Amino acid sequence: MNLTQMLAPIPLPPMVKIRQKFDDTRLDNPAGELKQKLAHSPELTRILPGQQIAVVAGSRGIANLAAMTKELIDAIRSRGAEPFIVPGMGSHGGATADGQRRVLEHLGISEASMGAPIRSSMDVVEVDRLDNGLPVYADAIATDADGIVFINRIKPHTAFRGRIESGLMKMIAIGLGKQKGAEACHQLGFKYMAENVPTMANILIQKLPILFGVGIVENAYDQTCRIEVIAAEEIEAREPELLEEAKSRMPRLPFEQLDVLVIDYIGKNISGDGMDPNVTGRYPTPYAHGGPDVAKMVVLDLTEQSQGNANGVGTADFTTRRFVDKADWPATYANGLTSTVCAPTKMATVLESDRDAIKAAVKTCNILDYTTCRLVRIQDTLHVGQLEISVPLLAEAQRIPGIEIIGDSYEWTFDSNGYLTK
Repeated sequence: MNLTQMLAPIPLPPMVKIRQKFDDTRLDNPAGELKQKLAHSPELTRILPGQQIAVVAGSRGIANLAAMTKELIDAIRSRGAEPFIVPGMGSHGGATADGQRRVLEHLGISEASMGAPIRSSMDVVEVDRLDNGLPVYADAIATDADGIVFINRIKPHTAFRGRIESGLMKMIAIGLGKQKGAEACHQLGFKYMAENVPTMANILIQKLPILFGVGIVENAYDQTCRIEVIAAEEIEAREPELLEEAKSRMPRLPFEQLDVLVIDYIGKNISGDGMDPNVTGRYPTPYAHGGPDVAKMVVLDLTEQSQGNANGVGTADFTTRRFVDKADWPATYANGLTSTVCAPTKMATVLESDRDAIKAAVKTCNILDYTTCRLVRIQDTLHVGQLEISVPLLAEAQRIPGIEIIGDSYEWTFDSNGYLTK
């Protein structure tokens, strides 16, 4: 059966652009702010001349990360120490040393830009074991350093809830542990992550020369709004407070229920899950919650920066042939094998074009009158300040404080192959 012909009668609702206003508090000069914080931090004085200091970085999608990492390296060097960079990203980058180096370079963190060597390896040492038997691993190169420091954003996790979610403790427990550490922490599933992440991190803090962490909080526009230099022994107490601030600043879709959500791009540079479930309401595990109730979700394309990793597409209902052709399935499956969560790496229903995929979502969203479809289209889950909504949502949007309607309604436009032209 020709699916394009089958879907041809399905109408697509006219759309309207809107803008929603979030708290836009931000730091005008994040790198300069970090420089000042480090200059006045007692933690920096723990670094002595001649010491080898490992700087662990590597999370994606963090604004100003390269500039702040450079300030951190310069501050360490100002103490007469010798900084070097270690990728702290678990199994990402295809779980290879070269792959993780390339991920850093995509983030603007190269040997040339940082003025410091990158020492990338997947070799680890077993530092200890939890009472439940799980091994605790750490990067072999970093463990030989005289000191270790971390830089990472603190934000809600996409697959579990707890006092500690994504941030410095997670980078210590999983990022520093490389593929084997990530695998160990995920071994018993996300049901126990809220317990295992801080327990593993605390063991590493106690047994390795971890000095401090640079914690970053971003606003809803992905702009840096807070930077703190936190002593290793204070991270567990301070991080939950920063997590609550990060949660309060999370960007959100302005509607509680949608028939269809269309997402132009997903990718590892946007979220570890390709798209942030805190925005979409579609979670890869039952241990996290929040966000809108979405009947059908469409993913149209994969970012170039994701390097073929299509993790997340399995939580969507429909995608396109273009997306599938860009995907590196072994790299995608490796993500699921490491995390033990394989639903996001499955294949969504594949249609030949954007038009067919969107129409398929409308057809299957279980409403009687397709012209009443409550549909939202976003670029990606990092950018929801401006979005497109179907006209049936317009009256509701006009009642929401902080929503601005931009222009008149318009129809969808596609090229001759059925892909969106704007």
